[in-house]
Amino acid sequence: MATSNVRFLIVKPENGGICDLVRFLVRGDKQSSAKFLEYSEVLFEEETELQRDGDDGEDEVGDHRWVIFVSILVRKILKVFEKPMEWSGYFLEFFLNLFSLNGSFLGLLYNMLHGKVVIPQRGSETFISSIGHVDGRINLYKNAILTKEIARPDLGDKNMQLGMGHRALMDLCMMSSKLAYENENVLRDVVNHHWKMHFVDFYNCWNDYEKESSTQVFILCDKPKDANLILISFRGTEPFDADDWITDFDYSWYEIPKLGKVHMGFLEALGLGNRGNTSTFHEQLFVKNAKSIDSEQPPERSTAYYTVRSKLKSLLNEHDNAKFVVTGHSLGGALAILFPTMLVMHEETDVMKRLLGVYTYGQPRIGNRQLGKFMEAHLEHPVPKYFRVVYSNDLVPRLPYDDKTFLYKHFGICMYYNSLYIEQKVDEEPNMNFFGLRFVLPVYLNAGWEFIRSFTMGYIYGTEYKESWESVLLRMVGLVFPGISAHSPVDYVNSVRLGRERSIQMSSF
Repeated sequence: MATSNVRFLIVKPENGGICDLVRFLVRGDKQSSAKFLEYSEVLFEEETELQRDGDDGEDEVGDHRWVIFVSILVRKILKVFEKPMEWSGYFLEFFLNLFSLNGSFLGLLYNMLHGKVVIPQRGSETFISSIGHVDGRINLYKNAILTKEIARPDLGDKNMQLGMGHRALMDLCMMSSKLAYENENVLRDVVNHHWKMHFVDFYNCWNDYEKESSTQVFILCDKPKDANLILISFRGTEPFDADDWITDFDYSWYEIPKLGKVHMGFLEALGLGNRGNTSTFHEQLFVKNAKSIDSEQPPERSTAYYTVRSKLKSLLNEHDNAKFVVTGHSLGGALAILFPTMLVMHEETDVMKRLLGVYTYGQPRIGNRQLGKFMEAHLEHPVPKYFRVVYSNDLVPRLPYDDKTFLYKHFGICMYYNSLYIEQKVDEEPNMNFFGLRFVLPVYLNAGWEFIRSFTMGYIYGTEYKESWESVLLRMVGLVFPGISAHSPVDYVNSVRLGRERSIQMSSF
């Protein structure tokens, strides 16, 4: 523990069994809480006061326990299936690539008979992730408009945000967020040869809590010399990575003085601390000079925040007219908004002056209302710079749970798209915690509509929008788990490209 006035909460599902968990939910006494929760001293004293306050205090503590119970239960289930998920993803990606490289199942049979089977090579420029198979689109939307807008001297002003240039930039960010799931060789090939831009670098960064390199991010420029745009894209939640999903369902937080509560798992993903030793958060967060930290680490243990910050500063010095954008889908979206948050905290004023925007897609909540107000003061003026895109019933933007105890809150402009790809700017997406009983039937009906719609997209909007059989299978999964299928990049790309604005109130359907 760093200092006596530090406030944090760590949820530790590994410290007890199911019986302990039920006892914690029902009784919530000190002994059962101690198995699953690690408090700072200050927070423990506040929690004790709540329990002494009578009826209101009891209600709040009860809500607290219920949310913690659900979080721990889900994380325990994910941990049990960690290896099966990992191996399922490994073999699924292999066979998806085996079929695609050999021209479908019949092509594979033909090549087997003729001894010409193409074996997928993981990490090569032809080995595509499961996300890439669900949505195989790689070309940008209205690339000519994007190129023209990027070259404008008033890039980022209000007029640009209202025009097609903004839509084209949103598409670049979404496609980059989707591309971040691929390996380095695929990234380089798409950026350099398909987008005709300049691939800068790919980083596989260390997470000290997980003890592995689990945070991926890449950087590109619109051109190698005299660039106008620098883009940073963080990889999101891997579909078959249990640890990524566990992070999304984690409710642990660390409070930064004057800034607010921040999701602890996302701080760890950026390499800004380790809950195993909470003093590391203070050490990492309040050190402004990256050299004092990363220079002491071997290259394979470099951390995302300081590595990307160092490269960004170098690129901004190299390209005098360049501005930068940060983007990501899912977990990558959380890291994308947390990155400039840390830049502001570290008083990187010169860097922040050149921020063009932050675009996130299906992003989970990263902190409380205090954090939101702090960042809105830096991202809303003179023009909005933070755009949070949410599609319909996507589960992930509704995490972590927003209740009166935890107070996880979204902030910034929410561009919400329903399943007809109609856009509405709102403060918070409908059904903000997903599990409300009155939303159950509409959510499942909507999933049925999305499944039917998947067979018609190519006929209505053209071959570019024809959904792959992998995407259709994911829609079938959505008939059981609708919040998962709605998280697919397919709908986020479609929302950006097909979205049309409506100012009147509408349902999520």
